[in-house]
Amino acid sequence: MIPIFAIFHTNMRKIPRCMSTQHPDNVSIPFFAKNPELDGEDEVMEAFYVFSHLGADEQMWDYEGKEGDDYVVKKLLSKYKYFFKENRLGKDIFLTLRIPNPEFEVVEAKILLETLESIPRSFDTAYTVFKDEISPIFEVILPMTTSAKSLERVYRYYTDFVVGKEEKPIFDSDIKVKDWVNEFKPKKIYVIPLFEDFEHIVNADSIVEEYVKEKDFEYLRVFLARSDPAMNYGLISAVLIVKLALYKLWKLSNRIGLPIYPIVGVGSAPFRGNLKPNNVLKIANEYRSVHTYTVQSSFKYDYPVNEVVEGLKQLKGILPTNPKEIDEKFVLDFFKRGSLTYFLHVENLEPVINKVAKHIPSRRKRKLHVGLFGYSRDNAKLKLPRAIAFTGSLYSIGVPPEILDLIAIEKDDYFKIKSLYENFESDLKDALKFANVDSPFFPKEVLRKLEEFGISFEVNEEHKELTKAIYSTVLDLKNYNLDELILRASLIRKFIG
Repeated sequence: MIPIFAIFHTNMRKIPRCMSTQHPDNVSIPFFAKNPELDGEDEVMEAFYVFSHLGADEQMWDYEGKEGDDYVVKKLLSKYKYFFKENRLGKDIFLTLRIPNPEFEVVEAKILLETLESIPRSFDTAYTVFKDEISPIFEVILPMTTSAKSLERVYRYYTDFVVGKEEKPIFDSDIKVKDWVNEFKPKKIYVIPLFEDFEHIVNADSIVEEYVKEKDFEYLRVFLARSDPAMNYGLISAVLIVKLALYKLWKLSNRIGLPIYPIVGVGSAPFRGNLKPNNVLKIANEYRSVHTYTVQSSFKYDYPVNEVVEGLKQLKGILPTNPKEIDEKFVLDFFKRGSLTYFLHVENLEPVINKVAKHIPSRRKRKLHVGLFGYSRDNAKLKLPRAIAFTGSLYSIGVPPEILDLIAIEKDDYFKIKSLYENFESDLKDALKFANVDSPFFPKEVLRKLEEFGISFEVNEEHKELTKAIYSTVLDLKNYNLDELILRASLIRKFIG
């Protein structure tokens, strides 16, 4: 058996603990931003800032749903050469690309090819500066992974088409491509599967096992979404299926002898993970086998810098350990009930969610995104905003989305859920601070369920008054400025959604 914590830092490579991401859940605007919406140049500065000042050891560079700068390595090394001489990309700190998935991002499919082609160019840039073989980029994240074949396509395209063309002559009897433009390095990349929906999260171990078969990988990182599953299935279901996947991946790692390093995608809202600078220890204990946590924008920009630095320092100081055993039968049984209950509430709230979402502040320049979001039952589909705007909209009307699957909990479920989801009550209380039980959109049966569980909570009165003004405007009872009210409420919460 491989103790998962014993291989946290090996001769192979350092496994990052804190992955800074570009998720736009922040209320406050970082000091280096030229505008409220960060653009490409701001994000280059952001990458340097999170490495040099905050202490993150990885930056996700996102091409999915937004424009990414293909020359980020060149810009970082040219502007901050002396920092990166002591803190090498690809050895001490890491830049990891999230690529579009052609199965879903049809319009942006060819960005995948351009992104993979940029990896050898980034290697050449680093080689020119440092004269060694350390590749600044060697991992990519494939969102919405649904099969081993989808991972294999990315892996093989890179080895066989990007690197593979170096041996081909430019035309008959002419020199090879590598003799013309030099070799293509690195020779292979690691493709990190990102599992985002129920079916593929709970079967992540099977997909990974098929993918790694007959490959000489030293390890594999596996990314589990936590935010979008909550939006699609409800808070409790999302936590339980992610924990089930972590347990099954740990068992797979032990069985096949391959180190597997899980990543979990968490935001600052309790609904999306509850990872914030003052809650690091609780979250690290909840997901104890996870090696890498996403550090999203609200964590970085909505708290004092010293608290952010201390939070990241704490996170990096906690070693992963073996996960808690998970009762798969219970998880799957509750999922059926919990996700249906949650769906029915969301179905009723769809009109107000979409109305408020138009006023949620934007913090990144993003393009149209097609993903595994949304709901379907029979042939009907709900049209809903992305997870951050979805979450922010519900908080703005005094209905934290964390409460929407509570009435699915039966008498015998409660202590079982608490044993599997240790922070359940504390996450719920964190969310209920921003509830408004007088809101016409607040499901009153939830109050009876909270009373049944013996869960008391304190409400932030200032936030409550703002939600009252927001829902009054939505109902056309008042004529307030929704944008301003939503922003003020977000500042109190320290996250947009």
